[in-house]
Amino acid sequence: MNCGCFGIPFSQKKRSPSLPTREIEGQLLGNIRQFNYDELRLATNGFDASNKIGRGGFGTVYKGNLKSGLKVAVKTLSAESKQGLREFLSEINTIANVKHPNLVELIGCCVEGANRTLVYEYAVNNSLDHALLGYTSDRSLLNWEKRSAICLGTARALSFLHEELVPHIVHRDIKASNILLDKDFQPKIGDFGLAKLFPDDITHISTRIAGTTGYLAPEYVVGGHLTMKADVYSFGVLILEIITGQSNSKSNWGGEFKLLLEWAWQLYEEGRLSELVDTEMGEYPKDEVIRFIKVALFCTQANANRRPMMCQVIEMMSTKTQLNEKQLAAPGLFADSVGGQKEKASVGFSSLHHRSTPLTITTEVAPR
Repeated sequence: MNCGCFGIPFSQKKRSPSLPTREIEGQLLGNIRQFNYDELRLATNGFDASNKIGRGGFGTVYKGNLKSGLKVAVKTLSAESKQGLREFLSEINTIANVKHPNLVELIGCCVEGANRTLVYEYAVNNSLDHALLGYTSDRSLLNWEKRSAICLGTARALSFLHEELVPHIVHRDIKASNILLDKDFQPKIGDFGLAKLFPDDITHISTRIAGTTGYLAPEYVVGGHLTMKADVYSFGVLILEIITGQSNSKSNWGGEFKLLLEWAWQLYEEGRLSELVDTEMGEYPKDEVIRFIKVALFCTQANANRRPMMCQVIEMMSTKTQLNEKQLAAPGLFADSVGGQKEKASVGFSSLHHRSTPLTITTEVAPR
């Protein structure tokens, strides 16, 4: 069967015009710059492997230099990508006109033939995943001043998305690889392909589970129940990664088969939270770092209703705010089967909010 743009059969196009293409050209592309494919191919030296700066579930990101001299990040969607037209349009429509210092700016896009490409501002220091968690990363470059600024900047961006924008936006994929760092290591949230819009009168959405194992909120994994608190949960996990300098997927914390969040809760109950701090971070204000860890635990409580809003998270990070630890409850945990191997990931039920220890259940989540 012959296919046209975006894989739509020509026979189908005869019966019905190419609505997706009309929709893009008529409603979306007028708001942002339109690139042609040859222009982007030239900017990336033919999408050369040496310019590759990242890869996600939906495609590859390349560093590019436009004729104007502007450096950009070019996100190309692979032919075998699971991201269809809906996610592509969502990413454009969600952030085309959204501006915030801690959000990656979408410069333009290319819709040409079967090619779907997004062009973003370029982040000089790559992603947080690369700078902090990668095999070649030098964690000593990220002192507490930089790490706390990354936490606060990311929190401000999420507060903006959740509470200031109308309609509100839930990102759904907050993780280290989606936090980009500029020349001053200021964070910028990127990759809005999974984002959902929340009108004022909508409290939750029942949707398919999408995101990254280990960052997914309990109620979302178990029942597809999506609220803004799903991003709050992911942010809590992210804080722990920033402070420890380790990925949440590491499963041998404390010399036992424990995930980061599980180990953090155990150390909290034992009054030993300082053991979580990355030894390569250098000198740091102990009380402030411990406060951030406790904020992470507030964000990752099993019951979504007990998690703070992002504006409250920002306040909680301040030394002027008294944390009410009597209200802090344990996260839940589940055993996740991925790729034939068993590993634990953070999850739980709303009914767990009176538990003092995590509950472990078994389920399956497909990673991106």
